[in-house]
Parts: sequence; C-alpha cells; structure tokens
Amino acid sequence: MRLLICAGGTGGGVYPALAVHSALTAKVRDLDTLWVGGEGGMEESLVKRQGIAFQSIPAAGIHGVGLATMPRNLAMIGRGILAARRILNEFQPDVLFFTGGFVAVPMALAGRLYSSMLYVPDIEPGMALKSLSGFADMIAVTTSQSQKFFKKKVFETGYPLRADLALWDRSTAHRHLSISSGLPILLIFGGSKGARSINTTVLNNLREMLAKFEIIHLSGELDWTLVKHNREQLPMELAARYHAMPYMHDMGAAFAAADLVISRAGASCLGEYPLFGLPAILVPYPYAWRYQKVNADYLTGRGAAVILEDQALKDELLQTLNVLWENPNKLKAMRAAMFELSHPRAAEKIASKLIELAGA
Repeated sequence: MRLLICAGGTGGGVYPALAVHSALTAKVRDLDTLWVGGEGGMEESLVKRQGIAFQSIPAAGIHGVGLATMPRNLAMIGRGILAARRILNEFQPDVLFFTGGFVAVPMALAGRLYSSMLYVPDIEPGMALKSLSGFADMIAVTTSQSQKFFKKKVFETGYPLRADLALWDRSTAHRHLSISSGLPILLIFGGSKGARSINTTVLNNLREMLAKFEIIHLSGELDWTLVKHNREQLPMELAARYHAMPYMHDMGAAFAAADLVISRAGASCLGEYPLFGLPAILVPYPYAWRYQKVNADYLTGRGAAVILEDQALKDELLQTLNVLWENPNKLKAMRAAMFELSHPRAAEKIASKLIELAGA
C-alpha cells in the first residue's frame, strides 16, 4: 500500500496524521509512505524523526490575505501544484490522506483523480480543508458537530492519538518527572508553538501559584529564555516544584501526571485531554478565526472544561484556579465528563478506512 500524507502548519494536523500512520504500520505489512509538507514547516523534523520519507512543496493561504500579498501567494500555490504533480507522478500513491494546513491545497488540486480521505481535527474546519472537501472520497471528523460544515456525509472517529500516550499512568509519570511534593499538579502549555499571553501571566503570578501547585510549564521556544531566567530566580524550594521546559516529547507523561491543565484550545485538546480525563481551563487563541473558540465551547458545554478569555487572563487566572481547586466536586465532575468524550481507537478507525480506499 502506497500512502501519501499531506499535512503541515501546526501540531493539530501533524500529530493526528502521525498517529494514523502508526496505526497503519500495525495493520499493513508492506506500507510505503511519503509525507508532503510545507517548505520550512515544523512538521519536517517530526516526520523525519519517525523514519518517514518527507518532501516539501510551496504553499500559502489566500483567505484573509491583503491585495498586496495575494499575487505572491497565488504564485506559490501555482508552483505548489506543479511540484505536487511531479511528486504524484513519481510516487504513484494508492490513497491520499489530508489533515490540514495550506500545503493541502496544491496537493489536493493536483491529486483530485486519486482516492483520498480528509480528516478534520478541529470541530469547525479551516478554510483549506473546507474548500477541499469536494475532492475527498471520505471525510472523517473528531465529533459529529462538524457535520453542519459539510454537504457530504461525514463519519465520526474521534481525534487520533499516538499509541505511546496510553502507556503512561500517574505513578510512572510522577517518577519520570521527579514529582514528589504531594501538591496538586498543574500543567501549563500553549500548544506546539507556545502562547505568550499564558506564559507572561504565569510568570507574573509564579510564586503565588507555586505555593499551591507543583507546575509543569511547557513554554515553547519563543519565550524559553525568559521562562528559564524566572526559574533561576526562584528559591530552591520553589524551583524544585517548577518543571519548566520549552517542549516535551513525552507528552503522555505530562498529561498523566497532571490534575488540571491550562492551555489553548487547539484540536488536540479534543483527544488528548479526554484520554486522560484531564479537566481544563481553556484560553482560546483570539486571532485564529473561531476554531479554538468552537473547540472550547464544545468541551465547556459538556462540563469538561471552563473558558477563560485571553484578555481576561491577567486579572482572572488566579481567581479561576482558586475557585476550581476549592470545589473538588466540580473538578471530579469535569474529570468524568472529559473521560466520557474519549475515543481511544480513533487512529485505528481512520487507518481501516484508508485501507479500504486504497483497495489494499
């Protein structure tokens, strides 16, 4: 079976594709995979680390782009289509698999005669995925709430997760991270690229938060120098329970260790938090159309999370934390509600559909 994966941009589309690929390797003995991503994208290093062949093509967005930028972006898409055609002619895939990013546009246009599946990580699809849905033979979605955005019938799979996430339990995670204070564990992160407003607010309130919580803080690379400097200024007792790092490859350990998470509301929160029953304070990124707000509303509406708007972080984070932690019954209910949304076999479901499409 020859599979071409086209995904890039952010972890929200890249990690599900990696999870599906892992599920496929367990099902298909002679799987031959090529991953096509964007030029200079974050996906390249992640994909190559998994031993998957990788090529890049030019790509750019056109939704919301100014008139001055539009000609350049259209030219990039044109070059991307030509590059995609060359790749398709050389690789001759049995099926194409798309999970998002601008890179999907030129590849889908070039590969419209090939069998293909679209997976939509967020509840509301991005413009690239929505515009390409007409080319797809199948559309898989994280939740049935996405059906209203498509004319074609979709099938609900849940958010596909890497199998290694489920290997972590609380005690193993605590040992791995050297957690021993006995305090509740608070996980803070802003997704694959970090979140400056979350980082800044946490640093401004760090000592007060460390008085009540042991903290795992994944800052992203952009703010790491500042975060590291603040950690170095802490007294030894507080520094011992402040586990700060720019990024963590063993994310399952962080999820399994935590009692509560503060994060953005990217697509991965729809799968990773339910797997661990992890209650969340969600801070939707205010400049990403509505995608994160829709995801946060979905989890909040089911009693699994609370929303804190980005502009309210500075004044309301500590209060929100205190209110939640002083109400153990609410946290228990949030944890149970989050567990109810788990779809641990999502990757396997999508893998099986891809095998059907490929005729393998």
